[in-house]
Amino acid sequence: METSKTIMLELKEIYKSFGRVEVLKGISAQIAKGELLTFVGPSGCGKTTLLRIVGGFTSATAGRVILDGEDISNLPPNMRNTKMVFQSYALFPHLTVAKNVGFGLKLQKWSKKKIDARVEELLALVHLEGLGNRTIDRLSGGQQQRVALARALALEPKVLLLDEPLSNLDANLRMVMREEIRNIQERLQVTTIFVTHDQYEAMSISDRLLVLHEGVIQQIGSPIDIYERPANEFIAGFVGYVNFLEGRVDNTQADTHSLVIATEFGRLELDHTHPDIRPGDQVLMVIRPETVSLAPGDSSEATNTFQGIVQSQMYAGSLAKYTVKFGHKEMVIDHYNPMGSRKYGKKEKVKVIIPRNVHILKRQATT
Repeated sequence: METSKTIMLELKEIYKSFGRVEVLKGISAQIAKGELLTFVGPSGCGKTTLLRIVGGFTSATAGRVILDGEDISNLPPNMRNTKMVFQSYALFPHLTVAKNVGFGLKLQKWSKKKIDARVEELLALVHLEGLGNRTIDRLSGGQQQRVALARALALEPKVLLLDEPLSNLDANLRMVMREEIRNIQERLQVTTIFVTHDQYEAMSISDRLLVLHEGVIQQIGSPIDIYERPANEFIAGFVGYVNFLEGRVDNTQADTHSLVIATEFGRLELDHTHPDIRPGDQVLMVIRPETVSLAPGDSSEATNTFQGIVQSQMYAGSLAKYTVKFGHKEMVIDHYNPMGSRKYGKKEKVKVIIPRNVHILKRQATT
């Protein structure tokens, strides 16, 4: 994140324990004004607990929450300028759509005329015009989600908190509502924290991701950073599918800006974009399935190739997925838009072509 951006929310050394179980272990992060940051990680990593601490629904064992320069760590939820959309939506079933959306405004003693105007504005924002008098039980899941979002936005919070808001929707509706939330967030420029365990959802909706594992931040970065330049093996394996390949750096070639890496299957020449990696270092190569190419086993391809045999193949129109074995290693290879390309059958001999721009994780250095 650029340092020139205004910081709306800052988390400072947040710790949380439930009895003897330490759930969060010193979380520090900054969220810029107008940014959509997603807390993502496997179940039990602490992401929802961290969100609830920001909203004031759970107290931290230690640490501070700073909102727009003000320490709100000890304030209750209703005294913070944040609003939460819960996983269950937490709508009032006995109230109409309009009364649900205007509930907070009524508590703030807005006039009826002003409430009605604001509710009408919000229902238009979430595409629920004309449904103000409908009861909650007559709404679809997607419509209920829109009502919950409109209610949270009613008082123009400085930070909007979304706790897995799409988890109760089917796959197609999730996609629609994901785009809708992102469009509304960008239009209003409201600072937003989104929580999900779905890596694809996190990648597609976020300005940045905060990846949690066992109560510790593993990496904070843009979707491109997280996917293409993961900080460690956990992130590489958590976000999308990945092939790992171990090796040892033989030498570096300054004239071609290359690393030569020896593996048990052969040598690879890769782009040298890792200044901390030197000859003798043990490394782990992060190879995404869609970056690998295949060629016939008798082709002239020679650079960065391994001889292999197709173990399985699946053709699904837009994607051809292969599993190729060389030595004891199996590698998954995805060919997108394969209609006009060569197809390979089971047991066919092929050459696996590794790209030069593989991301490398340093394991250890030998002396």
